Amino acid sequence: MLHDLTALEQGDAVRRGEVSPLELVEHYAGRVDRVGAFVTPTHEAALDHARWLTARLAEEGRPADAGPLWGVPTGIKDLHPTAGVRTTFGSAAYDDFVPDASDDLVLTVEAAGMPSLGKTNTPEFGSPCYTEPDVAPPAVTPWDTSRTAGGSSGGAAAAVAAGLLPVAPGSDGGGSIRIPASCCGLVGLKPTRGRISAAPMYGDPTGLATAGTLARTVRDAAALLDVLAGRRVGDPFWAPEPAGSFLDACDREPGRLRVARFIAPVIAEVDVHPSSVAAWEDASRLLASLGHDVEDVPVPIPREAVADFETCWSVLTALSPAPPGREHQLRPLTRWLGGLGREVSGPDFGLAIVRMRRHAAAALAALAAYDVVLTPTLARPPVLVGALRDDADPARDFAEQKAFTPWTSAWNVTGMPAVSLPLHWTDDGLPVGVMLAARPAEEELLLSVAAQVEQAAPWADRRPPGW
Repeated sequence: MLHDLTALEQGDAVRRGEVSPLELVEHYAGRVDRVGAFVTPTHEAALDHARWLTARLAEEGRPADAGPLWGVPTGIKDLHPTAGVRTTFGSAAYDDFVPDASDDLVLTVEAAGMPSLGKTNTPEFGSPCYTEPDVAPPAVTPWDTSRTAGGSSGGAAAAVAAGLLPVAPGSDGGGSIRIPASCCGLVGLKPTRGRISAAPMYGDPTGLATAGTLARTVRDAAALLDVLAGRRVGDPFWAPEPAGSFLDACDREPGRLRVARFIAPVIAEVDVHPSSVAAWEDASRLLASLGHDVEDVPVPIPREAVADFETCWSVLTALSPAPPGREHQLRPLTRWLGGLGREVSGPDFGLAIVRMRRHAAAALAALAAYDVVLTPTLARPPVLVGALRDDADPARDFAEQKAFTPWTSAWNVTGMPAVSLPLHWTDDGLPVGVMLAARPAEEELLLSVAAQVEQAAPWADRRPPGW
């Protein structure tokens, strides 16, 4: 079946004339969404795009600058405004919003020759680490559809893991790519701050959030990063150009690396599930067997940073208001967090950002001698739908989210690239990710070692039920 092929294999089949972009879109459009992957399908628009690409292929051949994913379908997270397509931001308050213009990520994906099959599911404004919006069914992991796909890129992850898309972009402000990657058994890559432009909206003044990639293999994740990466005029910060393509980095040996590891939670006192511990220990042994030096280090970010992160998170929530007269349609968690954010003064917000940057600088200095850092991705395997959400007590909801994700936000604070790799499964078949992070702007090294790990302990042939 076409969906058994990796995204790069599908792109290569298009290049060789073995399959057309239209055939790929028709194949994926015919698959049934049983995992809450999409909020708004756009099959007709994807078919129109694919017909145009197929006609271009027949008349003129592939464009000279076409990348390896040209002709491969994808989806767009429902946080990205898309011209003429309902974009809800995961909120019932925007259930009828249709933007007039697309943001840069959408235009970049379209220009790369990747038809979008729809807007992928996300929680309200991308805030929670689970995907249970009021505008769509919950996004669930295909490994056990009673359990969460994670969030906020839960729809994108569910789609890729269930074979509804070959690869998909996501976004990540505190773990929102890596959390669903762990829940769904995928590679989830959050790149360096500034690697992917946030034009034209620049909606995050803190620098925590970035777009990134979700895929079944490291090479697919790298290929999509090649599509998305790039500086735009006006970007407030950016990463230096890589030495080559990110895909090529997957074929380079990383050399002998110094690997720092820690497992003590960064943002909460929680009990770490034995499966997360086992995944971390197994990954440590695997890295050592590959010739790397693995060393225990203290947690590089102090607990005091948590309050500053939460201040910034609440203000970011307050920056996403409902349309006038529709405030009552916001979820209780959003209203609670937004209320906290509106109570923060301008100077206090500025000071929280300053302190967060100082914590980041200290962490980067503490880790400077190490090439990569290893932690678990999550404290537990994917939990049951509804286990974290608590509309009656939003404070408890937020606390449960922190306990579920006590490491991921550290690398949003530092701006380091980080990837979750599906290296472990529980005895009852649930995926458990481990996380590697690298120095800022060193995605090439991160992808090189991630590809080395994948080659040593491959996972791409695992298939969830219903595949």
